Amino acid sequence: QVRLVESGGGLVQAGGSLRLSCSISGRTLSIDTLGWYRQAPGKRRDFVSDISRDGTIRYADSVKGRFTASANSANDTMYLQMDRLKLEDTATYYCVAVLGDADYWGQGTQVTISS
Repeated sequence: QVRLVESGGGLVQAGGSLRLSCSISGRTLSIDTLGWYRQAPGKRRDFVSDISRDGTIRYADSVKGRFTASANSANDTMYLQMDRLKLEDTATYYCVAVLGDADYWGQGTQVTISS
């Protein structure tokens, strides 16, 4: 079992920045991939970024060059630094941990971008 808790969401103006955190507990050594997804109202949950066990980091095209994902094994926390935010980045952001065939999700944190 893995438990994930997101934090850091909020309201920010377009062009601004936010840093999301995902605190991870439980079987952290068994995690294959950590990721971020987001879901806007009335839309599907979309991939944002993920970090594989070997350190490979991937990004959705829509956030490439603006968002930076990282993970700190010392405090079992994953981060998503979001810069140059756009109105279309408004969504609930979720972190996910994949262990073999199982995936564990956090409860989400709301990010709202204003004009």
